[in-house]
Parts: sequence; structure tokens; C-alpha cells
Amino acid sequence: MADIECKISDKELAACIDHTLLNATATKEQVVQLCRDAQTCGFHTVCVNGRWVALAAELLAGSKVCVAGVVSLPLGADSTRVKVVQAKEAVFSGAGEIDMVADLAAIIEGDSKYLCKQLMAVLKVCREMKPAVILKVIIESAALTADQKIFACRTAQQVGVDFIKTSTGLHPAGGATVEDVKMIKETAPNCKIKAAGGIKTATRALEMLAAGAQRIGTSSGVKIINEFRTGGMQ
Repeated sequence: MADIECKISDKELAACIDHTLLNATATKEQVVQLCRDAQTCGFHTVCVNGRWVALAAELLAGSKVCVAGVVSLPLGADSTRVKVVQAKEAVFSGAGEIDMVADLAAIIEGDSKYLCKQLMAVLKVCREMKPAVILKVIIESAALTADQKIFACRTAQQVGVDFIKTSTGLHPAGGATVEDVKMIKETAPNCKIKAAGGIKTATRALEMLAAGAQRIGTSSGVKIINEFRTGGMQ
């Protein structure tokens, strides 16, 4: 842990963070503040529900902060057609990234045909954009067995998605773990990794990066950066 602390700056850490607000009760004022914080801290992305993608894109126009829209959150059980429509709407509203929950039933049942077809359909939407939109696929790793995680990761890599994301952060089974990040890195080395769910301290964020994650999804981004800058690591 000390090694990665020495190698990363506060700006580099901030650039790994997807600053997240996915509460159903989120207000316009909170979304505005989210975007202000993202610009001030230099976060990579703000991640918001579809309701707020257009507003976030308007507020962040001309800045280096990207907007990520979520698809099929939190259950992942929507049909392929619905997920495609959600992805298109988010992109046309200004999202440069899509965080989509995979069909968990397909993962649990090992239904590679259904899962591949769905991932390819949403990826097609993302790839047709100019520039291409990044697709992150959420596998809800804490709710899966080891074999199910491996199946999900191999399928996602086979399809060619950009990121595998550990968790929605909303499932009762839990969020990201260092062990799952390492497993994803080993199983799907061609995909990048977004660790999300329960990452609330700078120490925890650094642990995820050290394990192989390239992005951190968190609603505690400002707290994490302040901890890192002041040395108040937890």
C-alpha cells in the first residue's frame, strides 16, 4: 500500500474516480453540486441516473469531466430491447460512458447465448457513436459464486466490453473486494476494471487500485481526496 501511495499523486487519484450519485431521491441541487465537486477535484466522471444525464452534460460541457449514465440499475433484469433504448437515450443526452448492469439470471444460469447477445447489443450502440462511448458492465460480484464470476468475466471479455465493474453498490450482498478485483484482472486481462460499492476511504480506494482497478466508483470522492491530501488515511 505504501508503494502505490508514493507513486500516485492526488490529481492522478482523482482522475481514477467516477463521482457517483444514484439515489432515487437525488435532487437537481445535489446533481449541480456533484458536478461542481467533480470539476474542482478533477474527477474522471460523474455517474448519474438517466433522469440527470442531460443536466450533468450541460453543466460539464467544455470541461474534462465525462458523464456516465446507468442502464438497468440496480437489478439488471430489463430486456435487451429496453437496455438498448436506455443506452441510446443516455448517449443522446450527453453520456460519454455507460454503466450497465448485466443480466444476473443469465450469469447464474450460465446462459452464454443470452448474455452475449445482450452485451453485444448494448456495445453496438456504444461503438456506433463518434467518438465511441465506453461500456462498463456491472456483474454484481458479491452476489456470485467463484464459477459464476469467472463465467461473467470471460463472457464480457469475449464480447469486448471496455470495463468490468464489480458492483452496483446497492445489492445487499455487498460491494467491491480486493479479491474480486484481482480475480477479474486474472480472468479478463483485456478488460479494464471499475471497483465500486463500499469504497469510502482513501486507503480503500488505493487498495483497489493496487489490486488492478483503473477506476473507482464512489459517492465519497471528495472525502477520499481530502483524506489523501491531508494524510488522514483510514
